Amino acid sequence: MSFFRRDRRETGVAWIAAFLGNPGLRYKNTRHNAGFMVCDELAKKLGVRVDRLKFKALTGTCDIAGTKVLLMKPQTFMNLSGDAVREAMKFYKIPPERLLVVSDEAALPAGKLRIRRSGSAGGHNGLKDIIAKCGGEGFPRLRVGVGSPENPEMDLADHVLGAYHGRELEEAQETARRAADAVVCIVSEGAERAMEKFN
Repeated sequence: MSFFRRDRRETGVAWIAAFLGNPGLRYKNTRHNAGFMVCDELAKKLGVRVDRLKFKALTGTCDIAGTKVLLMKPQTFMNLSGDAVREAMKFYKIPPERLLVVSDEAALPAGKLRIRRSGSAGGHNGLKDIIAKCGGEGFPRLRVGVGSPENPEMDLADHVLGAYHGRELEEAQETARRAADAVVCIVSEGAERAMEKFN
């Protein structure tokens, strides 16, 4: 236990916020990259950069209400997100209850946010991989609604990998800004308070 306290003091990181998406320009502004969009808005809000390649992710460190937080955008592709998150958790000795994962959610209407203290993957491959590799389901998560296909015959994968355009992109960016505020609330005030304010 003494090593754990010493390690946290030396690194200064008490939380990890992992924002899920797929790397590369091909996936920029797609629904499946809602997590990346939230990270970009949070970085802008806090005046930090998330551009250091470490733990198979683009990373940056910020201060939220006196708490040091590692922001990370895994570069492993969605279904291997757990590889990046596991490396960072192991390095900083972060327990699951101080890992926050932000992802898209097709089962939620576009623009809606849902915060939970724990839970299943709900069919999301990124969450599924993190649960499998990072100690189970006991981590808080923020899901960003991207809606389901308007055309019932459209494949869900095609929907979430589709890019936002025009007004839809503006609305997605506004949702990402609210989600960034929710991340700040989760770290500074706790998941319960954030659920009351943002769910």
